[in-house]
Amino acid sequence: MIKFQRGFTLVEAVVAIVITGIVAAMVSMFIRVPIQQYMDAESRAAITDVADTALRRVGRDLRLALPNSVRVDLSGKYIEFLMTSGGGRYLAEDDGVAVGNVLDFMDGTKMTFDVLGPVPLNVAGNDIVVYNLGPGITPADAYDCGTSCNRAAIFGVAGNTLTMASNPFAAQPADQKMRSPSHRFQVVTGPVSYGCAGGTLTRYSGYAIAAAQSTTPGGTASVLATGVTDCSFSYAPLVNQRSALVGLWIQLQNAAGDEFITLFHQVHVDNSP
Repeated sequence: MIKFQRGFTLVEAVVAIVITGIVAAMVSMFIRVPIQQYMDAESRAAITDVADTALRRVGRDLRLALPNSVRVDLSGKYIEFLMTSGGGRYLAEDDGVAVGNVLDFMDGTKMTFDVLGPVPLNVAGNDIVVYNLGPGITPADAYDCGTSCNRAAIFGVAGNTLTMASNPFAAQPADQKMRSPSHRFQVVTGPVSYGCAGGTLTRYSGYAIAAAQSTTPGGTASVLATGVTDCSFSYAPLVNQRSALVGLWIQLQNAAGDEFITLFHQVHVDNSP
């Protein structure tokens, strides 16, 4: 009986290893680029998601801005607006109602008025604003209450009657009473700012309303995005002045600094006071 040898010789093993190495080297030449492209795409997708989420958050807040309260500083790196939580209609003298508390634009001692329709909830400590026309337009500038303005602190609510801490509307000049043609008011919770500095996009809230816009507003700072290499905000009122477009532009880089993305987002703002 003939016996056959099983296994392989050392020469065969060496030849197999050499051939395997050659094949592996050839394959690596072809798959290195696709793998690197995949890793680059994943890195870009991650920072794109961060930028997109941040801009959408800014846009969501802007849609709740008090009409005509959006303002951008000269550098274009900071944007500020007054955040609203709701609103309603106030009882006015020309409503022709015999009973009820009207919002008085003449008597400073009258600090209560009736709300027509649903009453905004949880408004104590907030402000009401009537017919805001924007920064620099006194007395219809909710930012500036140095002499007279259109913003009053809410003292409390009982039923459909709202009580103000004071009545600044009566302090408006007799020939400049800024009554709302539709008897509307908005409830303002406070100012909100977004700023780009130090490689971050930061949201600021919980600080006092001021006549001049600040790049260091204070309050609570919440970082929305890091790795910000540049950003800018723009505000363009439309011709009829009842709406505006806010432009949001941001550029981010990854942690390694070898991938950059740029996003631009526009938000329509309602400026009907």
